[in-house]
Order: sequence, then C-alpha cells, then structure tokens
Amino acid sequence: MTRKIIHVDMDAFFAAVEQRDFPKLKGQPVVVGGQPDSRGVVATCSYEARTFGIHSAMPSSRAYQLCPQAVFVRPRFSAYKEASQAIHAVFEEYTDTIEPLSLDEAYLDVTNCEIFDASATLIAKEIRQKINHSIQLTASAGISYNKFLAKLASDQNKPNGQFVIKPGEAESYLENLAIGRFYGVGKVTQRKMNAAGIKTGGDLKKRSISELQQLFGNSAEYYYDISRGIDERPVSNNRVRKSLGAETTFQQDIFDVTEMIKHLSVMVDDVLVSLSSRELLAYTLTVKVKYADFTQITRRHTSDSVLSVHSRVVELIPVLLAKTEVDKRSVRLLGVSFSNLVSCEDYIDNGQLQLF
Repeated sequence: MTRKIIHVDMDAFFAAVEQRDFPKLKGQPVVVGGQPDSRGVVATCSYEARTFGIHSAMPSSRAYQLCPQAVFVRPRFSAYKEASQAIHAVFEEYTDTIEPLSLDEAYLDVTNCEIFDASATLIAKEIRQKINHSIQLTASAGISYNKFLAKLASDQNKPNGQFVIKPGEAESYLENLAIGRFYGVGKVTQRKMNAAGIKTGGDLKKRSISELQQLFGNSAEYYYDISRGIDERPVSNNRVRKSLGAETTFQQDIFDVTEMIKHLSVMVDDVLVSLSSRELLAYTLTVKVKYADFTQITRRHTSDSVLSVHSRVVELIPVLLAKTEVDKRSVRLLGVSFSNLVSCEDYIDNGQLQLF
C-alpha cells in the first residue's frame, strides 16, 4: 500500500501567535527574539517583516537596520507551547501516528485514515481549516508518499497553502529543483555540491553512487535516494530526543574564565533539571564557545557512566574549556548540551543502578 504522509508546518508560528494575541500587531512587521539594542538574534518574524529581508538567526541589530519600524517582541514560550498542544490535538483527530519535529511542525501518517475516501489532500485541507478556525493560526501542508517529499511540498505554497506530490511525479518535480531546497542539504553541503557542478536535483541524479561516496562519504546513499524521491523512513511517534542544551549570548564579550565557568555551571543545573523532568539520562557533555569574531568550536566528553550529578558534571567544564582558547580570546556566547541520551526506564531495564 502506498503511504500517505502529511507534513504540517505552521506559518511564522511565534510571530503569528503574537499577532493573534495582540491584535494591534496584525499587519505589522513583527520580530520575535532579541531586542535591537542587544546582541540577540531573530527567532522568527512575520511575513510583513520578511519583505524587508529579515530572517531567522539574523542578529536583531541587523533586523533593525533593515526595518527600523519593526516591532521587536520577546519570546513567550509558554504561549507557543499552549498553541502547539492545541494544534496537536487537531492532528490526533485524524491519526495517532504523529512525529513532531518542533513546536510548529510535524509529520502525520494518514495511510489508514478513511475519511474523505482516504484522500490525504482533503484531510490536510480540513486539518488546516480546523487550526485556522479553532486556534486562529494558519498552517501550510505538504502531501506525498514519504517524509522527504512531504516536507518539500509544504514549502511550495507557503503561507497558508498546500501542495501534493503524487507517485510518479516526484522525479520530474525534483529534476529542476535547486539543490539548496533539498531537505538535508545544508549551506556547507550546498556549496560543496555547487563546486562539483551539482546545482539541481537533475544534476544530483546523474551522479553514480561511487561518485557521491567520493564526495560525501556515508551520506552518499541518502543523496542518491532523495534525488529519485526515495525515502523509506517511517513516521515515528516514538521519536527520541537526541540532545538537550542551553546557551547564552552575552551583552558584552567576557574574558574571565572563572566567570565563564560560573555561567556554564548555571546552564548545567538548568539542563540537568530539564533532563530529569523528561526522565532522561546522558552520557555526553558538550561545551560550545563562540568567540568575539563569531567563530565557534565545541569540546565534548563522553563518560562510561551517566552524567546526572551536578558536581560531577561541573568538574568537567574547566577540563573542556582548557581545550579551547578562552584564556586568550574574548567570548561572545557559551553553551552546554547533553547527548547520547537514554530514558531512565531503559537504563534501569538494562541492569544499571537506579539513580533517583
């Protein structure tokens, strides 16, 4: 049976929630993120702001230069989470096979959904209408027979639209598509592909698996498949979080290593609490450093036993910082993240000691 996958992506989600909750913001260029006089960045922005060239991850100061009349709003994550929960409640009316990617997007497998004579296109249309009517937000959707194509399709008619890629249409659709549009091809890979003469899906498809292996190593098979519209990954509602972390951009560069350790120690405490609330344990700690010139590095430590005790984790911070140049260069941003995660239940089931 041909699968029926829908990718739902909310339109300018954070900014749309702000415009919904504060009607005076409707129609205005809204920027959610750091203030223009800070060193923060844009989390997202309304479509009105995007017409000025503003985009996610742009420094807020730059966004202000592009659009001085923009309204800068600090994020309200509790409001976004509440809206996300309401959106997912709509999804659950149609399927229980839902794979959330973030607060504002998810894959839905509606292969076994029988309403509308099992038309995934009509199901997606009704989901979008319900979100609009009940939550006062707009969503875009992509419909296809696998996740890769569904995600591509959801970008096709944004905002507040949908697009379907049917079996038999994928290869012609991908033929002239810019390689930068392909999900899984980031900016670095795009530059490498362009340098090798790969600028469209058609160019990628012409390359043999051995040529791609020489260029991209272990990723070769993935690129070979997606150029042909092949993606066998299931929609998984048991998606395991890969990492959890926190980071801070400082108003002014910092030079004092002792101060850096204090900041990182606070972040460690916050993330350990968050891990505990999710009943997760981690084996790997990563410290992220962004210097004043915006270059950044990471240093990580993987332990033989889980990293769950604050005092033990904090002891690792100076060790990891010693492998950087923080004693010689000023620092703009610091962050920590925990990865190689395992659930407490699995940890106990595998015969490890119960920690809590």
